Amino acid sequence: MKQKNRISYTSSLKNPLVWLSALLALGAAVLLFRHAGQAGIGGWERWLRGILPGLGALYFVWQLLIHGRDRLYRLTVPFWVLLLGFVFSAWALQPWYWALILTLAALVSAWLMRHCLTGTLSDWPVILLAGAWMVWAIWIDGPARQSPWESAPGWLYVLPELLLLAAYLPLCFAMKRVDDGKYHPTWGDRPDGRRLRSLDPINVVGTYIMPERNQANVFFHDRLEITALEKYIRAKRAAGFEQFSMTEALLAAYVRTVSKFPGANRFISGERIYSRGDDLQFCMTVKKEMAADAPETIIKLHLKPGDSVETVYQKYHDAINDAKKSMDLDSTFDGAANLLGMIPGLVLKFAIWLLKLLDYFGLIPGFLLEVSPFHCSIFFTAMGSLGIPAVYHHLYNFGNLPIFLAFGRKYRLNELADDGSAVSRKYMDYTFNVDERIVDGFYYAGLIKHFHKLLLHPERLDDPEMEINEDIP
Repeated sequence: MKQKNRISYTSSLKNPLVWLSALLALGAAVLLFRHAGQAGIGGWERWLRGILPGLGALYFVWQLLIHGRDRLYRLTVPFWVLLLGFVFSAWALQPWYWALILTLAALVSAWLMRHCLTGTLSDWPVILLAGAWMVWAIWIDGPARQSPWESAPGWLYVLPELLLLAAYLPLCFAMKRVDDGKYHPTWGDRPDGRRLRSLDPINVVGTYIMPERNQANVFFHDRLEITALEKYIRAKRAAGFEQFSMTEALLAAYVRTVSKFPGANRFISGERIYSRGDDLQFCMTVKKEMAADAPETIIKLHLKPGDSVETVYQKYHDAINDAKKSMDLDSTFDGAANLLGMIPGLVLKFAIWLLKLLDYFGLIPGFLLEVSPFHCSIFFTAMGSLGIPAVYHHLYNFGNLPIFLAFGRKYRLNELADDGSAVSRKYMDYTFNVDERIVDGFYYAGLIKHFHKLLLHPERLDDPEMEINEDIP
């Protein structure tokens, strides 16, 4: 989805200017750390004018080389860290009127840099203007500083900062504008979703009134007459999909439902509402054998709106077969769980607290999100395979899972037909547990009714024409 009045930028490692920019920032980091190690440098000065800007310069190198292709806007962070040390230095070493002027220059520079790299000011000369402001301000401030070299000329006082600013100069010519009509990440987004910025105020406030997921869950129970669905499953098996079952039928119906109702693919984290866009993440617990003492694991699939029944079947069984290759716990989730299980109790409690804190600010690395079953679009649990009715499964306060679907065993009911005769019909119950904060009740009602109609008339799952909608900006 394209955001109004916004242009994204990208950079390529094939461009030598990118490597020049990274080299200049690396040189700035070395000089800043050297300055921090000088004798006679106080604690605050050591951190604000040495260590933090040095870490910011290393962060510049890392983001440029690793994430420059899709998250170039993050390069504003080192610039802000440099400004923090600069403002501290200005108020510590300059008369108040000069310090005020230099602080205003820093704020203007930060504003220009941020809006340039996030595309709201849509041309790279803004970086040059921001840099010019900062070079002037640093040059004014430089002579008041302590030199990291004895008998050094005045311009060396500010060499580390100038090198970091100079790193942005080749970047001006290396970055390319991306205006392809698609949505590209920006500030406020997470690795697993984009922040929704056009919500009604009541949706925004509601996440603060009910900050925990289990304060905002709503349970829904439904009964499905499955005569047509079982006939459809038998037809699929006869067509070559030998292991086609109720799970794949429900999952294919849910993919079609989310394609029409994309709000179901939202989640809440840090009291903010995000959309996963076209990444529908499905999780399910599977046993490697149908035995009480058999190990279990969790699979995660990445589905897309518009995926056909055949695509859903193939992705699902590829994941199942990978999980059942051996009797040992061998999935990525199992490896992460085993690693956490080796940590002593108190340390593990701190580790989970730290993960929750990182998750609140959207800072959990992508590889951890990928193995986490608590970060997905929907979780299925098949009670029917255990011979019991559908349960009302809870949501997890950890992570961002917004919807849990459970379906139970099949059973028969004797009912009266229209002509007064008794008929036996086959049913299956299923339950939804949903986070009411992501969409309102009217939206959920339309979603669940559409899901039910697809299962009553499963031949619609094979219709190549699928309604695919995009979520709001």
